[in-house]
Amino acid sequence: MDENRAILTKFAQKIVIRGFTVPAIFFLETGKYVSFLGSQMLVFFGPVITAFIRSESFYNFAELLENRKNVEFLITEIERIEKDLKVKKKKV
Repeated sequence: MDENRAILTKFAQKIVIRGFTVPAIFFLETGKYVSFLGSQMLVFFGPVITAFIRSESFYNFAELLENRKNVEFLITEIERIEKDLKVKKKKV
């Protein structure tokens, strides 16, 4: 379970660093109730997508999105990291 949270935290950090906090939270909030269907769509398109990225990490991430609790954790991690980043910027 800790490994899954580490993967989601790393993904949340990438989202915040790239400046996609608001769109990501919006997308995750609207889609968390159909997260299982979304993860199955990722699996369906997996053969095409994995031509460009590592297949193991892609399918692990798709599996994590099956559980609504993981989606909720990802949302809270994005919000926490964004808040921490704003606090650090204020201190500088």
